[in-house]
Amino acid sequence: MVKITIEQLGVTLGHRRVLDKVDTAFASGTLTGIIGPNGAGKSTLARAMLALVPASGTVRIDGEDVAAMARGQLARRIAYVPQGQTLHWPLSVERLVGLGRLPHLAPMSRIGDADTAAIERAMARADVLHLRHRVATELSGGERARALFARALAVEAPALLVDEPLASLDPGHQIDAMDLLRAEAVDGALVIAVLHDLTLAARYCDRLLLIDQGRVIADGTAAAVLTAERLRAVYGIDARVETGGDWPTITTLGRASG
Repeated sequence: MVKITIEQLGVTLGHRRVLDKVDTAFASGTLTGIIGPNGAGKSTLARAMLALVPASGTVRIDGEDVAAMARGQLARRIAYVPQGQTLHWPLSVERLVGLGRLPHLAPMSRIGDADTAAIERAMARADVLHLRHRVATELSGGERARALFARALAVEAPALLVDEPLASLDPGHQIDAMDLLRAEAVDGALVIAVLHDLTLAARYCDRLLLIDQGRVIADGTAAAVLTAERLRAVYGIDARVETGGDWPTITTLGRASG
């Protein structure tokens, strides 16, 4: 079990206040979607959780301040998949996934049996075992996304943070990605995903954290967060929200007027 607690988190970039007094917490066994319009501060929140940007306030994992943790120690606790990741080196998928074990290795040490087993498990979970000998830079978008997920899973951290994992994926591969995140949460991981697709967020996430202008606007189930009034106020759209099924369905009617 793991818990991440955020208290009064603030980030200023240049002269702009990107995050302001964010208070929230995340627990094991849940998939939380961080949603909000462009520029709301979603990705900045993800990076601040990993102490990748200067911030005020505190982020703690199981009571430990992440800003005071060594990078390797934090990487063993929270696996991270940043947005828009580009592969520059022609590594095989197996070697790419193996990079996920670096936080566990001493400098200049070799991968051991435990690492090899973790790599195998990660490739199986992400369904890339059959791609293990393929060159990662030659993969399709969907295959590359699964390989990058596998690299994060190879860390075998108790928490997984992914930033816009559905970007540039077709609808089928978007569903595959969300199925994978959902499975990790069901198996007990703490999973946080920055998402733009509200329908998929509503379908898969246990909880949604809606951010606008650097502040938490709403926090709760999809049915509680995704109301027509809130979509109009935050996204500037008129939408029909139907809540009769297993998850809310959203039909965008157009830009809000007036």
